[in-house]
Amino acid sequence: MLELRRAADRGHANHGWLDSHHSFSFADYHDPRHMQFGALRVINEDRVAPGRGFGTHGHRDMEIVSYVLDGAVEHKDNIGNGSVIRPGDVQRMTAGTGVLHSEFNPSATEAAHFLQIWMLPARAGLAPGYEQKYFDAADKRGRLRLVASPQGAEGSVTIHLDAQLYAGLFDAGEAATHALAEGRRAYVHVARGEVTINGVALGAGDALKVSGVDAVTIVEGRGAEVLVFDLA
Repeated sequence: MLELRRAADRGHANHGWLDSHHSFSFADYHDPRHMQFGALRVINEDRVAPGRGFGTHGHRDMEIVSYVLDGAVEHKDNIGNGSVIRPGDVQRMTAGTGVLHSEFNPSATEAAHFLQIWMLPARAGLAPGYEQKYFDAADKRGRLRLVASPQGAEGSVTIHLDAQLYAGLFDAGEAATHALAEGRRAYVHVARGEVTINGVALGAGDALKVSGVDAVTIVEGRGAEVLVFDLA
């Protein structure tokens, strides 16, 4: 089964300094048809104005992955981590028993554009943790590169649930197929560009829920950056 979720149908909040689109119910946006997909709970596409950001706030019992598309995001937390995340970086924060952090756009001139992804961990009460890794564009060109997994396989960041996250870049003539094991499903999010997934044409911000089939097939990319979640 394929279920299309168009970018224009997402929740939207514009706070001036923050322009955010919500693929799933979040904050003041509530839609019982789009609460989560498997363990995938949040995909927020955020654009943050120069010099602005999220002040110190708390999370718990959530795996939070940040994926920067343009600009930079500066992260600080109360467990001693501080870093700047740029395009190509994947950051994982395990909120676990509780963590306080802030996220700011350190640029005085350039907006930050990034995806904030929340996934439900396999169990509550994990120790808070942090990890950040860089994945070169060439390593994602015309293929799906594993960037997050339970065992940190292939140099990916480690997430504490039964899921894998892949990222790929696709232009004309480039294609990839990701096999889905029996009982697995996929959520495909197009971060930018245009691409055809399992015969469905998608644009930036569009998503496709995939279940009951044996593979995700990506073709006809045009400046496309694609995230594929393989979920129980």
